[in-house]
Amino acid sequence: QVQLVESGGGLVQAGGSLRLSCAASGITFRVNAWDWYRQAAGNQRELVARIRATGSTEYAGSVKGRFTISRDNAENTVALQMNSLKPEDTAVYYCQVEPYYGPAYWGQGTQVIVSS
Repeated sequence: QVQLVESGGGLVQAGGSLRLSCAASGITFRVNAWDWYRQAAGNQRELVARIRATGSTEYAGSVKGRFTISRDNAENTVALQMNSLKPEDTAVYYCQVEPYYGPAYWGQGTQVIVSS
């Protein structure tokens, strides 16, 4: 049974930093990509960052240069380092793992609040 557990969210002032972590268990398939999504109140869930099995990364334009996604294959963890946070980064952040085949799996999310 695949389980993703996010941690590291919280309240931070604008300009501050947070590091989110996603710990995965039960991964028995080949992973195509690890993703971080976020969903602000009243908005659709959006992709924030992706790291593929090849190691290549993608970022939403709004976070490029401020956020960094990384992974530890041995520990089956994925992190999102968030710097220079802005109030518009306030959202629930979700970890997702994409298999090469079959449906993706989601964590339950961690709340990030950035105060101005």
